[in-house]
Formats: sequence, C-alpha cells, structure tokens
Amino acid sequence: MSIKVGVIGASGFAGIEIVRLVLRHPRFELVAATSSELSGRPLCAAYPALDGWTDLSFVPHDDASIDRCDVVFLAVPHTAALASAPSLVERGCAVIDLSADFRLDDPRVYEAWYKVPHTCPELLKRRAFGLPELFREDLAALADVRDKGEGVLVGCAGCYPTATSLAAAPALRAGLGADGIVVVDAISGVSGAGRKPTDKTHFCFAHEGASAYGVGNHRHIPEIEQILAIEGRLVFTPHLAPYSRGLLSTVTFGVGSRAIDQASLEAVYDDFYRDSRFVRFLGGSVQPTTASVVGTNAAQVSAVFDSRTNTVVATCAIDNIGKGAAGQAVQCANIVCGLPETAGLELISTPV
Repeated sequence: MSIKVGVIGASGFAGIEIVRLVLRHPRFELVAATSSELSGRPLCAAYPALDGWTDLSFVPHDDASIDRCDVVFLAVPHTAALASAPSLVERGCAVIDLSADFRLDDPRVYEAWYKVPHTCPELLKRRAFGLPELFREDLAALADVRDKGEGVLVGCAGCYPTATSLAAAPALRAGLGADGIVVVDAISGVSGAGRKPTDKTHFCFAHEGASAYGVGNHRHIPEIEQILAIEGRLVFTPHLAPYSRGLLSTVTFGVGSRAIDQASLEAVYDDFYRDSRFVRFLGGSVQPTTASVVGTNAAQVSAVFDSRTNTVVATCAIDNIGKGAAGQAVQCANIVCGLPETAGLELISTPV
C-alpha cells in the first residue's frame, strides 16, 4: 500500500526536489503539491524535467488534497510551519518540516534570533530533530508513535548545520575539542538562497564572484551550537559561491592537552560513520568536493590533525538541496515510516 504524500511549498528549490524524490520513491505516492504563486499550473510546465513523470498541477496551500496525505513535507519559510504543523499533526500526519520553526530546543532562542514569537512550544517538545546520523534514536522513537496512529513532527536540520555537524561531531563527541572557539568557514551554491532572485543571487551579480554574508549574526549559529554542544564558542562565516548546488563546510578547533595523532583521529571518524549509508569518511589524505555529491543525499567527510598548531581541521561536502534539505527530509520520513533509510534516495553522483 502506498504512503500518500503532500508537499506544501512545492514550487521552491527544496520543495520541487522533494517532489522529484517522491516521484521515484518505491512507497511514496505524490497526491498534492502546493504553491500560492503557481497554483493551477502543471508541475511539468514550471519544471520541464518532470515532464512524463506527473500530471499533477500546483494547488493552493489549503487544498482538500492535503487532507488525504499520510506524510506532509513543509518546504516553507519560517513562521509558516508554526501555522500549519499543529493541525496536521493533530489529525495524525507525519509532518517533516524543512523550515527553522522546530529546529531550536528553546523557543526563547528561536524568538531571539528570528524576532517572532514561537506559538507552538508544546509541539516543539514532541518533535525529533532531523539529522539522522546524530539523532537516529529520536527519529526511530517517532516511528513507534506513528505506528500507534498518532501524528508526529520532525524539525529538519538546516544545510549549513548539517555539513558543519557531520564534519565536527565525531571529534567533539569523542572529547577532542578544547574549550576554545570553533571556527567554521562554509561555502554554499546560490540555490541555497531560494528560488526568487535578489541583488546578491541574480546571475549577473553572483556569477564569477564569491562573498561572505551574515558574518557574526547568521541564524544558523544557535542551531550549530545546539547540535555540537558548543554554546557561545562558534565563529561562523558563510559564503556564497557561483555554482548552483553544493555546500562545503570547514571546521577548525584546538584539541588542548589531548594527545592525538592522525591515525587516532581517523579511527574516531571510521568508528563513528562505520554503519552510515550516506556519510563517506575519506580519511585525511583526500578532501571532499561538492561536485562529488551533487544530486545525492550523500556526504563526504575528511579530518586532518595539524600537529604544528594542535588543531583538527574537519571538512564536509553535501548537496545543499539534497542532504542539506530535500534528501535529508525524505531520509527522515523513511525512518519515521519504518522504511529502509535509503528508499528513493541517490547515493552516487555523476563522476564527471
């Protein structure tokens, strides 16, 4: 029996990528794709790559077809999920939210960084955080809840927090990080800014240039600090680069008095990701590249111990729309629905 799926906010980059993944999924059946801007327009007219794969048209966000869904993905801006998630969970849906509304544990932190009230603190307490490699048990627990016929909620990690955390978590959880600052320099493709062009993302401004933005005040700072348990220690600088998809995060931190070498560092990462289907640890001699993960839910990770400065430099490459958004959302939905984690998801990118 198929699992009926709806995508709210399907016309954006993350939303339409979820549509693509659902259309090729062995158990999911797409029954609703919403867009206020493109309502009534066929999906394949807006995105010709879908021609021949679906006859659906975009519908309004409140269309009755959403009521038929077992799983609903919310590919919407922050605050929109706060409005729609409660009723969906109440009627028994598995809600997979890609926005920031249910990422932060403390609603007061959300309010401080997003400058709006968090209107669903009780629902926030019930959600699982959507980064399976680091919070798998919480997602598996929601599968048990769903089996009882109850609605569940996943707040998926953001793209920068995903790549940064996959790079740094094995070492930090092993106690290799000292008490000093953790420095993150991360680069994302232009699709991370969303579908609507701006003065920074318009082709003529973004092409053949790179720039930092959100320096010292990017909204992913509290999320990364929460995941890695490094509150008040993160220096995070995101950059925009002139390619469509892909994200590379480089994390640097001191190890203090811990006695480690390259071999012991690699052993930590090998053990941490031994059973992961999506994360590939490359060791220290090979560095991740965004081109090697584009179009997939895969992540490449490397870690190097710099003995001269007594620091670890860990890197991770993901597809910002894949593992950083839509792919990770489908991975979480698979776990919550009791399906194989890899169902409908690509592991191998194009070699060239």
